[in-house]
Amino acid sequence: MATSHLDAIALLKADHRAVEALFEDFEKARGASRKAALVHQICVDLTVHTMIEEEIFYPACRGKIGDGTLDEAYVEHDGAKMLIAELADAAPDEAFYDAKVKVLSEEIKHHVHEEEMRSEGMFAQARDAGLDMDDLGERMQARKQQLKTQFETTGLPIQQTHSMKGATLEHIGLRH
Repeated sequence: MATSHLDAIALLKADHRAVEALFEDFEKARGASRKAALVHQICVDLTVHTMIEEEIFYPACRGKIGDGTLDEAYVEHDGAKMLIAELADAAPDEAFYDAKVKVLSEEIKHHVHEEEMRSEGMFAQARDAGLDMDDLGERMQARKQQLKTQFETTGLPIQQTHSMKGATLEHIGLRH
């Protein structure tokens, strides 16, 4: 099936809208199997999205937009990756499951806002810098398809962070 060509920003924004819809569906979902299916799709979509941004879009932006903007985006991705890793191995009846999904949703909303701000957002900066959005979009779409196919057979990869070392934390069990 042929996919329509989107420039890089249109592709990323389409991903944003798709995952926002999944989070909305999760908020309305009842039943463990429905919640698990939605969280699985959220985790896959966000993993693919962060990978194409980090492998293709962000490197193309480096040196052309503010380094602080890119650094913040990597840190935001890493925070999301930590929650994705938690959720990928969790069941809907586990403690904090719904809370983790809610916090992930809030982190993603913040990240999307930062990227999509009209004048000072990452996307506006990248467009103003004259990046070839058509070429980037084509490369990102190809990589996106490759990753989705790969994850269908192998499952999600271990999350790789750029800015976080995975500090050793002690789990404190809460009693109710």
